[in-house]
Amino acid sequence: MAPPASSVRPARLDAVLLPALAALAGLGLWQLGRGLDYQWHWGVVWHSFLRYDPHKGWVVNLLTQGLLATLRLSAWSMVLALAAGTAAGIASATGRLFWRMWARSYVELVRNLPPLVLVFLFYFFIGDQIMTWLGVDELMRSLPRGAAGVLSVVAAPPDRFASFLSAVLTLALYEGAYIAEIVRAGIESVPRGQWEAAYALGLSPWQRLRRVVLPQALRSVVPALAGQFISTVKDSAIVSVISVPELTFEAMEIMATTYRTYEIWLTVLGVYLVLCLGLSWASRRVETALARRGAAAA
Repeated sequence: MAPPASSVRPARLDAVLLPALAALAGLGLWQLGRGLDYQWHWGVVWHSFLRYDPHKGWVVNLLTQGLLATLRLSAWSMVLALAAGTAAGIASATGRLFWRMWARSYVELVRNLPPLVLVFLFYFFIGDQIMTWLGVDELMRSLPRGAAGVLSVVAAPPDRFASFLSAVLTLALYEGAYIAEIVRAGIESVPRGQWEAAYALGLSPWQRLRRVVLPQALRSVVPALAGQFISTVKDSAIVSVISVPELTFEAMEIMATTYRTYEIWLTVLGVYLVLCLGLSWASRRVETALARRGAAAA
């Protein structure tokens, strides 16, 4: 059996190959830079994060605003996707026939549609029709200044709330379909003896699921869930097509006015990479903590 990844130490060959690969990558970038014949201007990037206002001092600019919008959008989508996916996964694995059929229909429908199509469907159906019918736009415009400020911090400004909500619901349902399959597989991986032991203790079906099955199932699916959360951050870029001012949308706005294509997109690449690597690191920490807790309990 191979040792765990955390215990593998670099070999002598690694000490030779890694610098060689780094040098090769650096040479390729240098040659690319020479071939482009492009005058780099990174000042546009820094100014896109922060700008100086004569009355307010240093304030956040478009890229920072887009980054914050991406974080809010991803966070809300993750929460709702986890709730929807967990419910569908439980229904698919343990529910009655009706609930299993409902869960499978949801998963198969959403997973076999392009996310861009879902974005447009939700935007034009929910954002343009249902929101208007429910009077959400009028409600948002009538909010007191304090409530509107809170809404802008935790979600989106009132005048952009409809498109933000459409984007959140689209991402949540899309990612939730994949989370449902992850949760279902986790539940089905719990040994049958655990179910029978919980039944022998006289626990109700809900108690068996909540106290015995789900803790073991969720512990085993943490890596897959982390990958889906990272996918949510990356997939959030697609809602730029409905003018949700997240990171990608703001980058396109800046690029259209400054024509600094390479600087802007390389910066956006770096920001997404930092976000996803941070989530990956956090997921490994959670996975390690759960493994230690499970070993201590055993």
